[in-house]
Amino acid sequence: MSAEDEQKTRAERARAIGLFRYQLIREAADQQHSTKERGRMIRAIAETEHTDPFGRRVRVSRQTLDRWIRDWRAGGFDALVPSPRQATARTPVEVMELAVALRRENPDRTAAGIRRILRAQLGWSPDERTLQRHFTRLGLTRSAAAMPSVFGRFEAERPNELWTGDALHGPHVGGRKTYLFAFIDDHSRALVGYRFGYAEDTVRLAAALRPALASRGVPAGIYVDNGSAFVDAWLLRACAKLGIRLTHSSPGRPQGRGKIERVFRTVRDQFLVEITGEADQPGRHRVSDLLELNRLFAAWVETSYHHAVHSETGQPPLHRWQTGGPFQLPAPAVLTEAFLWEERRTVTKTATVSLHSNIYQVDPILAGRKVELVFDPFDLTAVEVRLDGIPRGTAVPHRVGRHAHPKARPETPPPPPVSTGINYARLLDEAHQGELAQRVNYAALAGRGDNAEIPGQLDLLTGEETAR
Repeated sequence: MSAEDEQKTRAERARAIGLFRYQLIREAADQQHSTKERGRMIRAIAETEHTDPFGRRVRVSRQTLDRWIRDWRAGGFDALVPSPRQATARTPVEVMELAVALRRENPDRTAAGIRRILRAQLGWSPDERTLQRHFTRLGLTRSAAAMPSVFGRFEAERPNELWTGDALHGPHVGGRKTYLFAFIDDHSRALVGYRFGYAEDTVRLAAALRPALASRGVPAGIYVDNGSAFVDAWLLRACAKLGIRLTHSSPGRPQGRGKIERVFRTVRDQFLVEITGEADQPGRHRVSDLLELNRLFAAWVETSYHHAVHSETGQPPLHRWQTGGPFQLPAPAVLTEAFLWEERRTVTKTATVSLHSNIYQVDPILAGRKVELVFDPFDLTAVEVRLDGIPRGTAVPHRVGRHAHPKARPETPPPPPVSTGINYARLLDEAHQGELAQRVNYAALAGRGDNAEIPGQLDLLTGEETAR
């Protein structure tokens, strides 16, 4: 790995650590909590194991959590991002792998015993506490069998306290499969954001979430699963910019997602049962394109679902959501900034940066510095340059071969090419037949059948001249 690649990897790891810290403290850092409430929340966070960005199980002390909250209040999200030099583990990976192998080889070995073995083998070893923490993160400790988890019934106390998002597989329209991205308000069960698309990706997720934020306000938290669209760095950045606490459900533990699954069942039973993209399904409305599908779904949500009394809350979802209003809407500029994408690059000695095969010219003073490139994924011709979050001008396109981010695929495929009407095989056949028609048929000229010879020609057997 080159030095530049290593620096890029370290920067990405540092940013992932910053997002992890933000997710831990966001709820406790809310100014609405009293000191007593915040202390109780901090203690609960400190007593719980968490999965860090690298898949390790970690615990965070109360003092560290308090320090992160102070840093966030003073400097925002960027203050939570550690220096890239601190983002890489100091203990060599091969040493920790050997320690893990020794523990798995003999589970009765203690951390102190493994430390002695490492010192004898390598001449050096991490301290006992470092080894023990690493074993704990990997679950290599002897502990009593865990009691089965008990989950109480949870409901947010007020509208826009928590939104839950998920994706639902929809019908085939125009020969292509559709997917519904939807967000519901946990308190009211209102569908605050929704949209069908042809792909289950980040761009289609943004198409459902952004209008919801613009029209329904910014929730305190969003709860989603671990699908590829929901763990994309773009969503983490958007939530961090808007101050939203983003929570992912634990793999293999779908508890807490029952409400949106119940909404999806209602969507299937009441809406999708009336819709089809095929031609031979009587009793269903045939949808011609994605635009019509989204229009019909919006009509069903706003006309039927939002005004029907919910069996659990006893109120229509829209009415229950409106009781918590009015809600403050984000400023358009703030929303636009949150939904921009960002990538880090190192400026070359010639004051250029590359972004997905495109070359841009930047301020020469930035040569050798790591900068953030902020852009709309659908327009790579307009890229803003920032250094440590401070705007440093616009990147001037020098050579542009790609005008959109690879993930920003268009919703509809490009139209098929127009037929020229040229049949090359037929042209070849006609030319060949024409050549055959122009050849001289000597047998026909002689008029003597297939074995006839031209008058005056010598017979090859007798050597005599044929009769005229």
